[in-house]
Amino acid sequence: MLHLPNTRALTLSGIATPRRPRLLLALGLGLSMALSMPAVQAEARGAPESFADLAEQISPSVVMITTSSVVASDTQGGPMVPPGSPFEDFFKDFMDPNGQGGNEPQRSEALGSGFVISADGYIVTNNHVIEGADDIQIEFFGGKRLKAKLVGTDLKTDIAVLKVESPEPLPFVAFGDSDKMRVGDWVMAMGNPLGQGFSVSAGIVSARGRELSGTYDDFIQTDAAINKGNSGGPLFNMDGQVVGVNTAILSPTGGSIGIGFSMSSKVVSHVVDQLKQYGETRRGWLGVRIQDVTPDVAEAMGLTDAKGALVTDVPDGPAKESGMQAGDVITTFNGEEISDAKDLTRTVADAPIGEDVPVIVLRAGTTQTLQVKLGRRETAEADQPVPAAQKDTPATPQTAEVLGMKLVPMDEQVAKDLNLPVGATGLAVTGVDAASDASAKGVMPGDVIVEAGQQPVVKLSDLQDRVTEAKDAGRKSILLLVRREGDPRFVALSIE
Repeated sequence: MLHLPNTRALTLSGIATPRRPRLLLALGLGLSMALSMPAVQAEARGAPESFADLAEQISPSVVMITTSSVVASDTQGGPMVPPGSPFEDFFKDFMDPNGQGGNEPQRSEALGSGFVISADGYIVTNNHVIEGADDIQIEFFGGKRLKAKLVGTDLKTDIAVLKVESPEPLPFVAFGDSDKMRVGDWVMAMGNPLGQGFSVSAGIVSARGRELSGTYDDFIQTDAAINKGNSGGPLFNMDGQVVGVNTAILSPTGGSIGIGFSMSSKVVSHVVDQLKQYGETRRGWLGVRIQDVTPDVAEAMGLTDAKGALVTDVPDGPAKESGMQAGDVITTFNGEEISDAKDLTRTVADAPIGEDVPVIVLRAGTTQTLQVKLGRRETAEADQPVPAAQKDTPATPQTAEVLGMKLVPMDEQVAKDLNLPVGATGLAVTGVDAASDASAKGVMPGDVIVEAGQQPVVKLSDLQDRVTEAKDAGRKSILLLVRREGDPRFVALSIE
């Protein structure tokens, strides 16, 4: 039995070629693992009779990508000897026989995959495949090679669009609807794994909606063999449509162990359209801070369903101009139901910039429709406004323990100690009982409670009154708006 260490590494599935012996060893290991997996998969699931017809149909649209760039020399790669050692001159001559210096720039090559999406030569791949390259060469299934130019990239989704000029129309493939893919559906991956040339692997959709680290992540997880060099290659459904772009693998060895991730075509197709049209992305910007509506938050707010996106802060921007408020729960955006904060982020990004869109929110138990004219996220990120400090009159300092938290009303000295603006209000947390629900929910000394039950709190009695009201209303918890270094979030604490 093969025993793997209890460690994991998320690896981008492109492959760089620094031309070192240890790379060859890694190639051999990755290749042997990839070759052994399909037979096991076939026995376990009863594979279709053949994927040959599908592979023959779509192979001409898949390409291998070779990039090169000039990089600084690896000055740490040689043997280390003490200065003045009798071996110093020997190793200098051995490592640099021409006397040209050991830190001269060198040309580095990298390999990846991609696929053609139009007859006039547009190609999709991963950004990390071509990042920093000064030369990009495309090799087609029939052996033809063409030089490509970069059209545009998107770092947030790791997608890049290239363009080649061909005297004749190129075979291409279309995007499919990744939302229709179900766990257990068959998929086929194609690309250039480990620099071995065109290769096909098949598997199933293992999971949907995976998030790795990006704001707009919507990955399809598959057990189809994906290795270094597969980056940017397509993941096909059984109709020959692209439902994902192979991007990363989870592996303790660097080779495929059957956990690969492909960015969904729903995300990729929209990014590609913008890169083709503008050379850059133009995402919608609402201008709010949000969090998920968890079951305890829903109970504290008296909501029947734990869904939607809870607004925690509304700085200057489109949302504020529309009348949106902290504590609103966004349930529908531009006609689409919102299930959670991530769902809202993706939906807003795809919405039209500069146009009024309807946003339905729940506020104090009632439904309201707001009209929001969206801004552009890329512009807003370049100059994010700082949330304005509250200007209520501070209360006379006193201390008390409420819901397992030691609290003190904000005054000038407390604000100074917490590096908050003069005039900031709320209840500062000075201690938290380790056995309390507040500790379990992540409340920490230095946090500031600014709202309870969606009403401002300035004095200790404000919080105590809100707790009493929640108990009288039959609630099991109370919703607090907590700021930590200026960043707000809602926390539902048990009052039983």
